[in-house]
Amino acid sequence: MSKLKGLKPERVFKYFEEICSIPHGSGDMEKISDYCMQFAKNHNLKAIKDEENNVIIFKDGSKGYENSEPIILQGHLDMVCQKTEGNPIDFTADGLDLMVDGDYVFANGTTLGGDNGIAVACVLAILESDEYLHPPIEAVFTTDEEIGMIGATAFCTDSLRAKRMINLDSEEDDTVTVSCAGGSDFKASLKVKREIVRGKEAVITLSGLTGGHSGVEIDKGRVNASILMGRVLNDLKS
Repeated sequence: MSKLKGLKPERVFKYFEEICSIPHGSGDMEKISDYCMQFAKNHNLKAIKDEENNVIIFKDGSKGYENSEPIILQGHLDMVCQKTEGNPIDFTADGLDLMVDGDYVFANGTTLGGDNGIAVACVLAILESDEYLHPPIEAVFTTDEEIGMIGATAFCTDSLRAKRMINLDSEEDDTVTVSCAGGSDFKASLKVKREIVRGKEAVITLSGLTGGHSGVEIDKGRVNASILMGRVLNDLKS
């Protein structure tokens, strides 16, 4: 029985519930990628899947907009998998246990994966519908965003024509941000001299911090646990 039946927009929540039933944690992308490909097949839409399980689904423009400039609608397929202590869920095999409390949708004892499953659901609902007037759509679903933009890094753009993109990985559904973004990875190596040391062992625990998302709360001056622990250990060393 559907847990989200009756929530509006109905087709968006239908697809979101289906996505939540499919294991799609970072590093486990094949099932959700195949789901998107099957969606395309069911709706007679051209689709491409690459070796990283990124998916592109194409839809022609509405009548009168066939020759308009195409647009990319983009979201990522993976979710962060965290659960409460003792929760028996196997994120590689089980779907999420969805719950509804008033205006809130959440998963029982686990992360929900609204980042970025709701984007994928929105785009699928648009691709399914003939209600909306739109230019040609290139729906781009990338993989393993949460662990380093791995799918996007390997993504080949040769099949795309669009020069404009709407990325649906944001916080507010009534806000549009015009911007650009980038990222970089680096590797560092340090020479380490190991020594055998005997003595008393101490366990240091940091707790009670506020936490938050590095992209959303980075301006709030909150303490980072890793940085703070480094400072503590450095002071103890001296």
